[in-house]
Order: sequence, then C-alpha cells, then structure tokens
Amino acid sequence: MFPTLRYRLPMLPAPSAQPNQSLIDGMRTLQALAVAPEPIGCRALARELDLTVTKVNRLLKTLAHLGIVRQTANRKYTAGPGMHVLAAQSLFASKLTSRTIPVLEKLRRFGHTVAMGVLWNESVSYLYHAPPGVDSTRALARIGVLPASSSGIGIALLAQLNDAHIRHIYRDLGSVPGHPGGMDDLLATVAKAREQGYSRVLVNAEEGRHTIAVAVGQPVYAAIGLSGWLPEGGTAELVAALRDAAANVEA
Repeated sequence: MFPTLRYRLPMLPAPSAQPNQSLIDGMRTLQALAVAPEPIGCRALARELDLTVTKVNRLLKTLAHLGIVRQTANRKYTAGPGMHVLAAQSLFASKLTSRTIPVLEKLRRFGHTVAMGVLWNESVSYLYHAPPGVDSTRALARIGVLPASSSGIGIALLAQLNDAHIRHIYRDLGSVPGHPGGMDDLLATVAKAREQGYSRVLVNAEEGRHTIAVAVGQPVYAAIGLSGWLPEGGTAELVAALRDAAANVEA
C-alpha cells in the first residue's frame, strides 16, 4: 500500500550512537501518514508498519495530541496542521525553495521538464517538478516519491555515496527498479555518473526521454535535472547549464 514505508535503520552503515527505536517507530508512523493518499485506520497502519496495534494507537494519540496528525469523523488518521507547519517552517528556514525556484525558472528556457529532488533511502522526493507549460506554483510538490534507481536525479544523488552504502540501502529489496541486472547493474550506472560528474538516464524508452542531472551543495543535499528528448550531442550544453544553476543555488 505504501511502498516507501520500509525504514531500515540505519541508512548510514555505521551509526555513531545507538538508535532510539521509539523515535524510529514514531517517525515511520509520521511518514506513513504523510504519504498516505487517504486517511488510514490504526489497525491498517499497524499492518503496514508491522507494529502492534497498541503501539501504533499510542503513537497516533501522541501525534494527534501535538496536532501533527488529526482524526477524521470516521476515526481514521491523516496529516494535521502541525505536519503542514513543520513542512513550511523547514522550507522557510532552509531557504531551499526561495533560493532555488528563481534559478530553476531560468532553466525552463530549454523547453524541458525541470526538477529538483532529494534522496530518502531508495526513493527520490521531488520538491519541484515543472514540465513545459506548467506554472511554478503548480510545480512545488507536484509529484511524490519515485525510485531513485530509475531516476536521473536519484542516480546523481546515489553517486555521492560509496558502493557499500548503496548496497546497504538496497539490501532488503528483491529487485532494483530500472536495472534488470540488479545491484551490479545499478553500481555500474552509478560509477559512470561519478566518473562523468553528472547522470544521464533513460527514463522512458518508448518516448526516448532522458534525464540529465547534477548534484547540488557541499556536502550534497539535493540534485537538479532536465528531462525530455535530449539528443546526446546536446548533453554538454545542458550539463554546463545545470552546473551553473547548481552553483547559483549554493550561493
């Protein structure tokens, strides 16, 4: 039901301190509600998270007490005002969107989809996704999460990790989306992106659509990309434009 709920702590192979399991369970519960397309009941959520109903009920009651989630008329749970406030405050405090959107808007001159995303375990969350003709006000949080292994932005971000870390992230998955050859296939794609300093990924074979992406930040915290019909001969120009944009975002 919720493909992004697997929380395999640690994301980093070697934690510096013993993880707090209660906090982990609370964050998993919060994430479940954040990605749920509709309100969900306590028992259903407990099944998805593989936790006891008693524990999930206690976590939900606590989150509701804080206003982070809310209970609907039919006693199911969904995101509350506190969750929206936290999201807005984090974006405001980081200045991520206010610094980035003007820069991304300039990339739209190429006539391709412009996107920015961040990596969370094996998924990419798109903070900005603007196909040609879509207004920037609709580009924010327009789409949710997608597999990092089949995303140009995802490959650009995975390339910032070492192979052991990538294997750790994917250790419980039966397959690697976008890579029929499994982990070895993914690591070869990532190695090429590391060598080039950017990713170029075929994201839709039927349409011949590629994504070219570069990482943003020192240390890296996001990636930006262009997606569409991108002839190989135009790659250098688009990479240069993306790198210039990434430098302006950091500034």
